[in-house]
Amino acid sequence: MKVLMVDVDGVLVHGRPGDGLHYCTYLERDLGLRRDVLQEEFFRKDHWNDVVTGRDDLEPRLASVLQKIAPGLSAATLIDYWFENDSGLNRTLLADLAALRAKSIPMYLATNQEHRRAAYLMEKLDLSAYFDGIFYSAMLGYQKPAPEFFRLATERVGVAPGEIAFIDDYPANIEAARQFGWKAMHWAPGSRLEDALAVFSQR
Repeated sequence: MKVLMVDVDGVLVHGRPGDGLHYCTYLERDLGLRRDVLQEEFFRKDHWNDVVTGRDDLEPRLASVLQKIAPGLSAATLIDYWFENDSGLNRTLLADLAALRAKSIPMYLATNQEHRRAAYLMEKLDLSAYFDGIFYSAMLGYQKPAPEFFRLATERVGVAPGEIAFIDDYPANIEAARQFGWKAMHWAPGSRLEDALAVFSQR
């Protein structure tokens, strides 16, 4: 392993900072918008696909949807609420990663994100202090598990696929990474970095 790639949501970030609940748990109480309506009208339609692959910007696309489902709610308010309530960090994993990086193992985030949250992760949550960079879907133009995501990330990091190790919580992403030649480990509740390193050493 010459490079380690780490997913964000479900691995490094787990919902609300205080309790780990999904960021939408109290969305209706706090902002008057039902979670199922937001999911159906924004995330399960082409709106989100266009945004997360960099074909459109988050705020104007979200604003157009909110005009229909929550006309009194601004996109900026919802985005701030989302980012702040979806920022609970796995501090144990971060500490373990920092110890590994101190041994001169380059580390990158490999994640499906749009531009604004990618910047939030690196700057506001200070993940830039733990990682050498980030490869994300809106930057690359493809979402995991598309093979193009893995191809472009591999090209940009500049090592052979078999020298890249990868941690993700979504089985389809793990399978796609392995198909491309990366070493990959499925991250589940209770997983530790030492578990992943043991898997990587066997492949």
